[in-house]
Amino acid sequence: MTKKKFMTLMMLIALVAVTLTACGGGGNKKEEPANNATKTEENAKTEEASAEMTAEGLMETKGGFMSVATGGTGGTYYPLGGALSNILNNAGVNYTATAQATGASKENVELVTKGDAEIAFIQNDVAYYAANGTDTFEGQKKPSLRGLCCLYPEIVQIVASDESGIKTIDDLKGKRVAVGAPGSGVEVNVKQILDIHGITYDDLGKVDYLSFAEAADQIKSGQIDATFLTAAIPSSAITELATTHDVHLVPIAEDKAEALIAKYPFYVNLHITPTEYKGQDQEISVVAVQSMLAVDEKMAEEDAYNIVKLLFENLDTMKESHARGGDIALDKALDGMSIEVHPGAQKYFDEVKK
Repeated sequence: MTKKKFMTLMMLIALVAVTLTACGGGGNKKEEPANNATKTEENAKTEEASAEMTAEGLMETKGGFMSVATGGTGGTYYPLGGALSNILNNAGVNYTATAQATGASKENVELVTKGDAEIAFIQNDVAYYAANGTDTFEGQKKPSLRGLCCLYPEIVQIVASDESGIKTIDDLKGKRVAVGAPGSGVEVNVKQILDIHGITYDDLGKVDYLSFAEAADQIKSGQIDATFLTAAIPSSAITELATTHDVHLVPIAEDKAEALIAKYPFYVNLHITPTEYKGQDQEISVVAVQSMLAVDEKMAEEDAYNIVKLLFENLDTMKESHARGGDIALDKALDGMSIEVHPGAQKYFDEVKK
């Protein structure tokens, strides 16, 4: 055999060997999809078994955008809404939450029931009116509104100038009084409190529909004698007013507070010593409504559950955002709840009771 023929033969043998090896490799690869399919089935079973709860004990959801309707940027709701948004964003449940500045309670009811916001900060009295179609929501019933939890008391504060001589609610007769914006939650509080005392607007010397900032300016200028504000204590607006002018809080007698609560059960009676206000060093009897979180009934049970669970497991974050965050407590979460609780939130409260 010549050298040339020998080299040709060797090349043919090598080519056949490579071809057989390639075919053998292809045969091994044909088995891999079966192995992968088995692994995929096993993973699916594992994921299905753990779909109910995540590692953190949260209910598994697809996540999504969460708009948190709060209030004005200078109020209490806004920083607390920002803190809640941060908690949701860092929860590992694929939420994208953001705090939305709004006109507060009444507007927030509209936003959440129309689907323009997912979570809303609302006063429990306003929530009650909305759910029942009364007072500020006369003829505009919002039956889909649901509660998540109550947060902290918002005290009806009646601020009077010292020179007005107003010491009691009865002393408001014949005086110039600011009652909040027309139809606002504050104005409804005013009417209810006056009514328990047998007083109407006609008994007042002058009724002004003013925001608290406007009312504070008019107290400073001597144009009004007193004003109402429903807010947590201390209110920075009152603190500021008290630093430059002699003002005080007007109490609500306990028997009148009891009569008010009997008629409107969303109120509570408290005794406070707001030492943050200059010159206010005596304990007085007041009434308060509760701030709360509300959603629409369409919210998924998993989301409602996660929101309340994350909130109450991260109270330090709420407290760091605003002093009132320190008043939020799990054992008071349903105190003053004025509307039906969302099933997801109720599931969480039932669990923690066990």
